[in-house]
Amino acid sequence: MAQKIEDYAVIGDCETAALVGRNGSVDWLCWPDFASDACFAALLGSEENGYWKISPTEGEWTTTRRYVDHTLILETTFESDQGAVRLIDFMPIRGINSDLVRIVEGVRGQVPMRMELALRFDYGHILPWVTRIEDGIRAVAGPALTVLHGSVETHGEDLTTVAEFTVGPGDREWFTLTYGASHRPDPKPIDVEEALRDTERFWNKWISRAWLDGECSDAIERSLITLKALTYRPTGGVVAAVTTSLPECLGGRRNWDYRYCWLRDTTFTLLALMNAGFYEEATAWQEWLLRALAGSPDQVQIMYSISGNRQLPEWEVSWLPGYESSAPVRVGNGASLQTQLDIYGEVLDAFFHSQHGMRRRCAKDFPALQGLVEHLADIWQQPDEGIWETRGGPQQFTYSKVMAWVAFDRAVMLAEKLNQENAPVEKWKTVRDAIHAEICAKAFDAKSNSFMRSYGSSDLDASLLLMPMVGFLPWSDSRVRGTVEAVERHLTRDGFVLRYDSTQVEDGLPPGEGVFLACSFWMVSALKGIGREDDARALFRRLLTLRNDVGLLAEEYDVNLKRQVGNFPQAFSHISLVNAAFDLEGSERVQKRSHRSHAQGAGEPVPSTADAGPER
Repeated sequence: MAQKIEDYAVIGDCETAALVGRNGSVDWLCWPDFASDACFAALLGSEENGYWKISPTEGEWTTTRRYVDHTLILETTFESDQGAVRLIDFMPIRGINSDLVRIVEGVRGQVPMRMELALRFDYGHILPWVTRIEDGIRAVAGPALTVLHGSVETHGEDLTTVAEFTVGPGDREWFTLTYGASHRPDPKPIDVEEALRDTERFWNKWISRAWLDGECSDAIERSLITLKALTYRPTGGVVAAVTTSLPECLGGRRNWDYRYCWLRDTTFTLLALMNAGFYEEATAWQEWLLRALAGSPDQVQIMYSISGNRQLPEWEVSWLPGYESSAPVRVGNGASLQTQLDIYGEVLDAFFHSQHGMRRRCAKDFPALQGLVEHLADIWQQPDEGIWETRGGPQQFTYSKVMAWVAFDRAVMLAEKLNQENAPVEKWKTVRDAIHAEICAKAFDAKSNSFMRSYGSSDLDASLLLMPMVGFLPWSDSRVRGTVEAVERHLTRDGFVLRYDSTQVEDGLPPGEGVFLACSFWMVSALKGIGREDDARALFRRLLTLRNDVGLLAEEYDVNLKRQVGNFPQAFSHISLVNAAFDLEGSERVQKRSHRSHAQGAGEPVPSTADAGPER
């Protein structure tokens, strides 16, 4: 049985990533990239589905973990009266091949150790053909090849490769597992100590570029390193998580594949990277976005693969029982075919911030953006599936309409900034103002003094917290304060924020999920925005306590079980942590989502920059 989600740590090479448990077991790894089939899938099943474990063999052991400062190199220390041993796990930044390196270092006493390697390809389904080589094994399954090298002799037991050895103070034994193609020559062994030094040097050099100061700098740094680990280096795409089907409710069916890139995350990701000073990564993310958007405007999807592929068919892995029997295990994501109007606003907002924050001249990209806006002009009045990708049918979701307003608002500002004289700016202003007026008339409930989840609905939604952040209304507007306080009253559990109340809202799925961590970080920014800075800081501090011992967050948190739930580690959670921390910091250099707008809506002006908060 897999460990608790928070008992895992991530290591990676910026092309794929592995989850290492507190017990020294690698229970999840997709090779050669994030979206490939898993060769270790015990996370979603049992040891029969593949794992790689190194741990002491005798007695009771306590475990402590840490990342080497400023890196993604994981150290797990096992201690008992008998002795102590340190397990060092990392993945070198990829050269020709991808490697996973494990070093066992004796600290105190004589500690007997055991290594068990059970490779199971095709999501824990296929046994490889294993042959011995001079210092390890060679395993082949169709196109996949993995080679194990080590300083310790191995042998086979019950379809598992095993090694037993003892380490004393100062002893260092090692193992490397390398992925290759079975039709090509075997990958060459690497120098383990040199790889360790190179990996530490890479991460130190990368994070040294960050603009970090203040009391939250450690949390921001770990979140940024995690975000970098979720970045696919060849293309600049950022996956939402390294896992699939970790449940939003233990034992439930809300299990989705998050190993893809969502357009919705573009602005959030761009701002987090720019605020921290990582303009190179922000540019790479923007280039990925441009490639993904190529084609007809009416064929834009809400998500793509790390390389920009569109085909993400969803299917169920019947032989895996799921994390703690949370079935089904899904590969692919059917939501990729949904209509979600908010993505147009996110894309236009991302390009606006690219031009505004990075001084990136977008004139050459503007025709593609103009095509998107013109298509949106034809469809913005239609219902959609919304930000949360519900499966209960299209609705007139408020957040989707707000982001349609953002699309036209940013398009107008970009056209004027870039001197796009042929752009139909007056038409876009008219549509923008019409959307604003419609939202204020149809989505606001005067009795509750709050905007609602959809037109005519009596339900709330945490995405409404973003309305002032994108500049739709100023923080000083009584409707904004009313909405923030309504979400606080009705959508919080133990002080943390739900996306919406799944026990009350028909979304096509069984009810029940944890509090959504990104939404809880949005509440931090919202509380500060309405002048409750002390409450904002208190909530932020509480949210930081939900991180695991090495600073990682999943998608959600179960306040009853006191456990993390959902896919892990979750980019959206860490991005929202970074952005909330910068909002609390209030630095002059921090880029905000809201900007001066020329729109007039519901008979009153949309906020100026001064009304909406400092610029991002």
